[in-house]
Amino acid sequence: MLGRSAFSVFAVMVCISSASLVHAENRVLAEVRFVAHNRAEKTAGVWVDGQYVGYVKELNGNKKMLLLPGKHEIVVRQPWYTDYVEQAVLEPGELHTINVTLAKDMRVVPKGATGELKISATPDRAAVFVDEQFAGHVNEFNGVGKAMLLTPGQHRVRIALPGYLPFDTVVDLRPHQKLKIETALARGSITEAGALVSQN
Repeated sequence: MLGRSAFSVFAVMVCISSASLVHAENRVLAEVRFVAHNRAEKTAGVWVDGQYVGYVKELNGNKKMLLLPGKHEIVVRQPWYTDYVEQAVLEPGELHTINVTLAKDMRVVPKGATGELKISATPDRAAVFVDEQFAGHVNEFNGVGKAMLLTPGQHRVRIALPGYLPFDTVVDLRPHQKLKIETALARGSITEAGALVSQN
């Protein structure tokens, strides 16, 4: 009987220690939250220190963004909008809120874009890069009335998401041609995918 009681006390102490450890770890990290006001801002991609981490509306709950204290460059990017850039100095345990504000940038709309590219890929929250520029997310280019308009000619397309190996291909579009890419990203380590999803 005494042995069972001692074991119960030990188990409770281990649980308390584990909970304290998790709590202490969360106090060391800083949390970043995003406030978005419209669809463009909610579906914009997020880069931290040059690495793509996901899109605004998914970075909450169990996918919330926890960063080490210190200075970080946080960029929110959406095609046809000017980038939102913030240099954040984060303190341990801080809750840092980023109020995303994106403004239209008509200078980047391609002229003579008559080719259409549809993309079907899993996971559909993966980011799409065309000629090394962020173009949006897979789910924006698949379905009725959804396609990416591109100028005729060759374009390098990359589909990438942290934790997965990126998919790379080259498409050669003719004027008014419609193409579709279909793929499923293979799981990989964050280190394998990370360097390949950078903003540069």
